[in-house]
Formats: sequence, C-alpha cells, structure tokens
Amino acid sequence: MEHRHGNHAVGGQQLNHQHGDPAGQQPGTIGMHGTGPAPQQDDEHLVHSHGQHAGHSVAMFKNRFWLTLVLAVPVVFFSPMFGQLLGYEPPAFPGSGWIPPVLGTVIFFYGGQPFLKGGLNELKTGKPGMMLLIAMAITVAFIASWVTTLGIGGFDLDFWWELALLVDIMLLGHWIEMRALGSARGALDALAALLPDEAERITGSGTEIVGVSELRSGDTILVRSGARMPADGTVTEGQAEFDESMITGESKTVLRSPGDPVVAGTIATDNSLRVQVTAIGEDTALAGIQRLVAEAQASSSRAQALADRAAAFLFYFAAGAGVVTFIAWTLLGSVPDAVERTVTVLVIACPHALGLAIPLVIAISTERAARAGVLIKNRMALERMRTVDVVLFDKTGTLTKGEPELKDVAAVEGTDPDGLLALAAAAESDSEHPLARAIVAAARGRGLAVPLAGGFTSLTGRGVRATIGGRTVRVGGPAMLRELQAEEPPELAAATAAWRDRGAAVLHVVDGDAVLGAVSLEDAVRPESRQAVAALQHRGIKVAMITGDARQVARAVATELNIDEVFAEVLPADKDKKVAELQSRGLKVAMVGDGVNDSPALARAEVGIAIGGGTDVAVESAGVVLAGNDPRAVLSMVDLSRASYRKMWQNLVWATGYNIIAVPLAAGVLAFAGIVLSPAAGAVLMSASTIVVALNAQLLRGLKLNPADVG
Repeated sequence: MEHRHGNHAVGGQQLNHQHGDPAGQQPGTIGMHGTGPAPQQDDEHLVHSHGQHAGHSVAMFKNRFWLTLVLAVPVVFFSPMFGQLLGYEPPAFPGSGWIPPVLGTVIFFYGGQPFLKGGLNELKTGKPGMMLLIAMAITVAFIASWVTTLGIGGFDLDFWWELALLVDIMLLGHWIEMRALGSARGALDALAALLPDEAERITGSGTEIVGVSELRSGDTILVRSGARMPADGTVTEGQAEFDESMITGESKTVLRSPGDPVVAGTIATDNSLRVQVTAIGEDTALAGIQRLVAEAQASSSRAQALADRAAAFLFYFAAGAGVVTFIAWTLLGSVPDAVERTVTVLVIACPHALGLAIPLVIAISTERAARAGVLIKNRMALERMRTVDVVLFDKTGTLTKGEPELKDVAAVEGTDPDGLLALAAAAESDSEHPLARAIVAAARGRGLAVPLAGGFTSLTGRGVRATIGGRTVRVGGPAMLRELQAEEPPELAAATAAWRDRGAAVLHVVDGDAVLGAVSLEDAVRPESRQAVAALQHRGIKVAMITGDARQVARAVATELNIDEVFAEVLPADKDKKVAELQSRGLKVAMVGDGVNDSPALARAEVGIAIGGGTDVAVESAGVVLAGNDPRAVLSMVDLSRASYRKMWQNLVWATGYNIIAVPLAAGVLAFAGIVLSPAAGAVLMSASTIVVALNAQLLRGLKLNPADVG
C-alpha cells in the first residue's frame, strides 16, 4: 500500500490545501445528459411507478383523505343505519335524506378514484390485490346504497356510511404506507449532483466558463485544486492527487499525471491540471453507475408485498363466496334474499383492518427504528430483512472508520520509539494530510513532547521535510527512500514487511541520510464492528465484506473481525455483480455501504442499507439508512424486521380470519339455525376488527432497539 504523500483526501474527505476557483468547489446539480437542472421531488409529491401505487403521490392520498373525512362526517351522522346502531334518530328536515347519497357519491368518485383505477389495472393484468378488493367493495356498496335510496326492489342495503368510512380509512392507510416508501429517482438525482454545473475550458486566448452540456470530446479543460471533474478525460499537463473513493471505493488518494485517465465526479485535491475530455454525458463512468442503479432498482421493485398477497386471497374468497351465495339463495327461491346476502358478503369482504394492518405496523416500526438511528425508506426492506442470509459490508467507512490510525512504531537500535514518533509528529505538524494528522494525534494521545519544527515543505507523492533543532528530518514512503537513495536497515525490514503484508501504509523517518525507523498506519476498524459481526453470526446470518482495496488490506480486516467471506479489489460494476453472485447461490443479501461505488449494489440487494455519514447517492439508493456510523444498527434492523413481520402476520390473520368467519355468516350458511349476520352487524364487527389490529400494532413500541443494547 504505497503512501503518496502531499495534500490529499483520504476516505472521501476533501482537503483543499491550495486555494483555487471557489466556484469550482461546490458541485451543482445537473441531469446526466447535461441539459439542465435535475428534477427534485420531495416526499409529499413523490410519484411511484411500480405496483399498486403507480401514478399516485403521497400528497394525492393525503389531500383526498382530508377532504373525504370532512364529507364523511355528515354522511355517517345522517345515516339511518348508523343512527340505529348508536340508538339515535338523525335530524330530519327538507332534503336531509339526500345528504348521505349526494355526499356519498362525491366520496365514491373523488375519494375512491385511486382504488377504482387501481382495481381496473389489476383486473386488466390479471393480478388482483388490495386495489381490486377495495374497488369491488365500494362499487357494490355504492350501487346497493343507490338502489335502496331510490326505493328499487324494497332492499334495505343502505351502506352510505360504510362506503364513506371504508374509502376514508383506506385512503389513510395508503397515505401512511406511501410515506414509508423510498424514492428511486432520488438516487439518480444524487448521482447527477456529483457533477459541477460549469467547466473551465481552455481556448486559444485563455479560458472560458461554459456549462457542462457545452463540453465536447477533445476539449481541454482546466481543473483547479478542490474541484470535481465535469467529464471523463486524460491528464495532459500537471499532476494532482485525486480523491476517487466515491467511484472506486479505495480510501487512499491516487496520483494522476500526464497520460493518466480521470473520471467525472472525482476531486483534484492538491493541484491544478489540464485534462483532455474523452467522454461526456451518458458515456461517462458516472453515467454507467447511474444506469446500474436504475436497473438494479427496477429489478428489486417487482416483489409483491405481503398485504397484496392477502388481498388477492380475499378477493378470490369473497368473489367465490358471493357467487355461491347468490346461486344458493336463488335456488332456494328467494331472489331478494339472494341479492341482499350477496351484497353484504361483497361489502364486508374488504375489512378496514386489512387496509390498516400493514401500514400501521410500518408506521410504528419506522418511528421505533428512527429512535434507534435507523431510517426505513422502503417498506419492502422492512419485510425482507428478516429473510436475509448474508450481510455484505463495504469495508471503508462502514466496518472501518475510513481514516488512518497509527498502528505500530519500529526504531533502529539506539533510537527510542517514543522519540521517533515525536520526531515524526514534529515534521508532520504543519501538514493537512490524513496520515500526518494521524501521526500527530497518536503522539499527543501518548502525551509525548513534540518539538517545534520549521522550514516545512510538502513533497507531492513522496512525503514531507522539516527542520527540527537544526536537523533536516523527512517522513515519507518508498518514493522518498528511492529519491534519497537510502537503504532500509535490515533490522526494520522484518517489521515493515509484515506491515505491508497486511496492507498498512509504511512511512520512514529519516534524519539527514540516516533512516531512524518507521511507522505503520491503517484504516482503523470500528470497535462496534466486532460486536456487529459476532451478533449477526449468532443469529445465523453470514457476514461478508466487499472492498476496492488491495487483497492484503481486506484480508487483514477480515481476519481481525472473523468475517466469513471476502471480495477484494472490486470495481463499482463488479460490486453489483458480487451481490448478484451471492443471490445466484440462493442467498438473500443485505448490502451495507456508504459510497457512490456502493449504490448499484445497494439497489440490487434484497435490502440496501446506507451509512448515514456516506454520500447522498448511497443514502438514496438504499431502502434503509443508518443515521450514524454504528454497524450494530444492522442488528436493530434484523430484530425490528422479525418483530414487525410477526405483527403483520398477526394483524393479517385477524383481518382475514374475521372475513373467513363473517363472510359465511353474511352468506347465511347458518340461516337454518336462525343465525344471519345483518349488514349492520357486519359493519360493527368490521370496526371491532380494526380496533384490535390497531391495538396489536401498538405493542411494537415495547421493542428495544438501541444498537448498544443489541447483542
């Protein structure tokens, strides 16, 4: 692991030691085609394109719920059936009898529109679910209520109040549900935001500021210190350390010199340079990652939710029961009873409880998770986490801190190790490089007296030089030793060889021409990672690690944490492929990462979990976001998923169990014994079922999810 020493960015942290163009330091937001601002959608107006909510926004469900609720109050209050249930007589005045049918009709067409359209789509595709079940119930209730209102056939099927409550509660349930869903578009917008709005193109008379969309392949651009690359290209003049961690996952910066390729979205951390553009727009590596994210998100959105499967079962059950009921009562010679029994069956086949069973659990689970530092963005992530077979952790910034830490000190005979470290800290004290800061922090942490240094010089790609007590002291890597033609003392060779084998950065401390010793620095493993790995394995879940770092670096971390499987030196596209490889073995994968290079894999996995301190793209690509950097929060997600799934099933069993009992009674299977479920009684049982489901969901609040307490 070679140490290229200057003013760098390590682990995705930008260190702008030189002052360039301020405008170049703040990335803007553009579409990947370079055609202007990318659309931004907030949670309230997010439009989904998959599943039962296709074309529906959170705001639409919210607005329809509140207006329908206002209209439902007088419908319920003036309903004769509801008045009979509560034992009061609705006020009577000219036109009062038309309040329920008129407002109920508005509720049916306005509040019920999403369900009617969704039900029609499910009918066309032959995949019945919640939308078709709701549409069937409210349509039957609407027609039956109008037949009763108009006095046709003498039926007593006044379901206006039940229609109003059913539509309103279902709107509420879908509003709650959609607020828990994540945005697929957000990840693509965040990727586009990694590109700056403008570029500095070199012309025959100087430079000009142009929009990124105006760049063409073959143009030469000036990239200043601290600026992001607006396009892919090749360095033609100058050299600089590039922070490529968001693309490659490698925590160290990379020195790019004339002839080397550079990638859109990466950062020149310490120097300005000239670059010839080789790819723009859809041809850039960043656009390729964007396409991977889109494809992976599309593939992970096809699963059917648990509530939809239950709704499909109830639809077939209710439709079949309705047909059998009508035929049976007709054969018995009672057509009016056949109509009344059939209508009652079809209306109560869609219980309020089913509409709230899943959304309530999701809402409470989301709240409980947030208190534990876990943001659930996608309901399917919550359902899937309990089935995960392997958790695939990105190394840098997830299992490790993403920043270097002093590991070992070795000194030649006659040199005190603490004195060597103090000397190295003095030479590095004026450097902003992460390795320099780690050395200084280690010296201070040990309480060492660090001498004053003067004449500090940063040697790009080699190290630093400073004058300490009249002595010229250098600290740097292999390039510095080669430049000085200095030989590493044999007594240090064994130690430094072992350090390099495990992927540590090795810096030598040189006094004049004499090598006094060496220090090793490594990406520090988070203390919480050990507990997280052990606890996951205790739960029967395998732990794997994936990284763009060298194999020896990955092997050292994996050995320290007792990780089951390691994927090293993996490029962005291959991270996505590694997730697919695990899935091809029949394993369900949860991916935990924090960088742009992780975003396709996060989207491809059954559950994508982003570290909150990571990039916006990783956060948007994931179904779950950890607010902090504690990997033990993954355990909270596992426990919450298992507990919430149990509650979902309990609620669905209650909701569907009510139907399995109530529908046959409404159909009149016990009519011979004088037991017949009236429409009013069915509505009361429906409400009771809703209350039971709501109380059962509240029990989730007692679940302990603090990551520090999860073992």
